[in-house]
Amino acid sequence: MVAEPTLYDFTLIGNDGKPMPLEQFKGKVVLLVNTASECGYTPQYEGLEAIWKANKDKGLVIVGVPSNDFGGQEPGSAKDIATFCKLNYGVTFPLSDKSVVKGTEAIPVYQWASAQAGNLGKPKWNFHKYLFGRDGKFIDWFSTATKPDGPKIKKALEAALQ
Repeated sequence: MVAEPTLYDFTLIGNDGKPMPLEQFKGKVVLLVNTASECGYTPQYEGLEAIWKANKDKGLVIVGVPSNDFGGQEPGSAKDIATFCKLNYGVTFPLSDKSVVKGTEAIPVYQWASAQAGNLGKPKWNFHKYLFGRDGKFIDWFSTATKPDGPKIKKALEAALQ
């Protein structure tokens, strides 16, 4: 019998161009978020950074996945994106390279996560969030409008981090 895939079976390309095996986050709770620098929801970087700082010592990892899939709102290079995030929002959590997160061209981790979440749980805009447990298994998804530092995600994080 083949084990079901987990988040740890996938590798992203980091913002630095090097492989970012998600296996390095084994035993951590991971919030995977597709991001964009020119979106009305871009200020969510602030909330993401706040929950990252508040919970990273408890085992939370946030991984931002910049994507130009929705409205062409992430036109910059990896360096442009990293600089924007650091200067405007003080982002210190890991960022991947710009990636496709929807449809048949989506990177493998997003194809898998979308399948786990079902049709309603597929990214429909920037700042869609997927939550994975310490075992790498899918827990839940949160729509773009769900604030990262709002009660719904806080409650889910508290449960996952226990």
